Amino acid sequence: MGTKTIQQSIESIQQSIDKMIGTVSRLSEEIIRRKPSENEWSIIQILCHVLEAVPYWIGEIAQIKANPAELWGRNHLQEARLAAVADTDRRTVDAVVKELDALKSQVEKELGALDQDTLAITATSRNPNFGTKPISFIIDHLIDEHVSKHCGQIDRSLSKLNE
Repeated sequence: MGTKTIQQSIESIQQSIDKMIGTVSRLSEEIIRRKPSENEWSIIQILCHVLEAVPYWIGEIAQIKANPAELWGRNHLQEARLAAVADTDRRTVDAVVKELDALKSQVEKELGALDQDTLAITATSRNPNFGTKPISFIIDHLIDEHVSKHCGQIDRSLSKLNE
């Protein structure tokens, strides 16, 4: 893994999730559900995307472990990805926050079970921009960095909503 150990990555992901939960806990439901603009996600959509994306990438890691010859990944139009942000009106904020909290344990369990040999397994992505990458790339960029970026997205959304 880049410069982080797997445990450091797990802790970083969990800290980002804790930051999201902490931010949301101080907000009204109206703010959580309001979009900063027509083309941007609401905070609840961001949270629901994280709830879908992290398990998706953990599943991709399991698939690579089982069969490194198969292509991995998806594009932005993948059905489950789109559904996660489309169905947020039916979700309660409390339920989403509880799922986020539970996601931390899933991250610990699934990623914590990976050893150095597994992290080094390489496979080719469906996305030509990624090419062939090790499992550690998925953890570093598509889980850890991705979740962290969504923390920043929540902060940017809040600054726009508070203007």
